[in-house]
Amino acid sequence: MKEAIKFNADETLLKLIKNWQDFLLKERRFSNHTLDAYSRDLATFLHEVQEAKLKLKDLEMLDIRDFRRFLSNRAAKNINPSSISRELSAVKNFFRWLDINNIIKNAAISIISSPRKAKILPKALDIKDSYTVLDEIKDIAADAWQGLRDRAIFTLLYGCGLRISEALSLNVGDITEKSDFLRIRGKGNKDRIVPLLPIIWQSIEAYLNKCPYSPLQGEPLFLGARGDRLSPRIVQRQMQKLRLRLGLPDTLTPHALRHSFATQLLGEGVDLRSIQQLLGHSSLMTTQRYTDVQTEMLQHEYHIAHPLEKK
Repeated sequence: MKEAIKFNADETLLKLIKNWQDFLLKERRFSNHTLDAYSRDLATFLHEVQEAKLKLKDLEMLDIRDFRRFLSNRAAKNINPSSISRELSAVKNFFRWLDINNIIKNAAISIISSPRKAKILPKALDIKDSYTVLDEIKDIAADAWQGLRDRAIFTLLYGCGLRISEALSLNVGDITEKSDFLRIRGKGNKDRIVPLLPIIWQSIEAYLNKCPYSPLQGEPLFLGARGDRLSPRIVQRQMQKLRLRLGLPDTLTPHALRHSFATQLLGEGVDLRSIQQLLGHSSLMTTQRYTDVQTEMLQHEYHIAHPLEKK
């Protein structure tokens, strides 16, 4: 269970923080998970910047040295640049909300830049390994129906580029034999439409035919051993077992199937804008990472195949 969030703030500032949280939840449509992360990042900042309880005027008086000191202190504690960047983003969001609502204005924070993050490429499988994963995953589960369930989930992740949370949130009736498209609710509660291949319904139908619980319309589609909605941790554990069995790298996670979906579509000539829409990325820059993955894979294949490399 997560520890309760404690803000180093007086009563007036606490009320403003609560209003900011309501804004993120109701107007920006943040998920509870994202809201919790933003709130904890702001709480970290408030505790770092001053020992005594902060007042609204204290935030207004912070200068560029205070913000830089915060970043330096976090780096000195060996917090990785990605986490520091995320913390700063949450703090900037709060100060921007205060500014927009004419509560206080602090120009100093707008000057602060996020730490430079190392470029991390998405880890994708090649087509052969993708097929192997779909073929072999059904043999990992203890019961045959669970194996069919796992194959249906992995087929969804790879065939539609879904996040694991998106796949496990589906209910009976969201996909049927007649479905050509799937409406999925992703990050930020944003809806998107993805095409459905016949093999996806076929894998789901095979699972439902063997599932001992026979879920009804509107009930969770993918069930665990006790008949409850399946936990992402179970899917991750099954992938870990498969990874060990096949001798595949640690980067093979359920999310790697989503990366493989995007990378392989790009390799087949699908344009970036279409892939962006299929993945539900809000920014095209996020999708552009897959061009680097494709280049890296091409370079790897070149070194393997070229006669001069073998000489």
